[in-house]
Amino acid sequence: MPQSVLRNHILKTLAPKDFALLQPSMHRMGLAIKARLEDPNQPIEHVYFPEMGIASVVATLTGARQSEVGIIGHDGMTGVAVVLGQDRSPNETYMQIAGNGWRLPVENLRAAIAESESLHEALLRYAHAFLVQSSRTALVNGHSKIEERLARWLLMVHDRTEGKIYLTHEFLATMLGARRPGVTTALQMLEYRGLIHAKRGEIAIVDRIGMIKLTRGAYGEEEQRHFGMGSELSAIGHTLEGRRK
Repeated sequence: MPQSVLRNHILKTLAPKDFALLQPSMHRMGLAIKARLEDPNQPIEHVYFPEMGIASVVATLTGARQSEVGIIGHDGMTGVAVVLGQDRSPNETYMQIAGNGWRLPVENLRAAIAESESLHEALLRYAHAFLVQSSRTALVNGHSKIEERLARWLLMVHDRTEGKIYLTHEFLATMLGARRPGVTTALQMLEYRGLIHAKRGEIAIVDRIGMIKLTRGAYGEEEQRHFGMGSELSAIGHTLEGRRK
């Protein structure tokens, strides 16, 4: 597939010579829901560049308590640990929304990085963006109300998907590190305000600008800048809001 028609942002924006180093070893594949892309503390054998769907990076405490620390869509890639020179991660990564993407053996990625400094720099820029996202998630989870955290998370997923979001309340609770009753109440509140429409595991954002306001800064410049599309959407939203007034 020509580089220009790829949907994954990293692959599409690589210098052609760097993309040419990866292309012969890449294989396109479907990524089913719950498909495991990385196991905790196990050698990483492949990295994935999603074209569609969402992967969750999830941390686990003793007692099986889990919380999502990052999400990966067509903006990014798995295997940040490999880019940083490691061979494994303490977290697990799996698909939370089914899709498809490109799989690349780690040994081929390492060989390409060793050959091209510009490729390594491009991947390090994404690794930095992902770490910023993770630190923001930790900050928000520690200081924001559950409805603000939920709104931020739905906006970030909305940035990386098309149309409706298909997730259960139980899955949302894991992603937010919250209890299921609290997530159910927060969803009901968002729907009552006319921000979303939810039924049977299906969530549709109705008022994106209202959702951004509700986050009270939890979905802010960092989320928008590192996705690259959010700031544009936010500017459009502010323009529409001004016209309403």
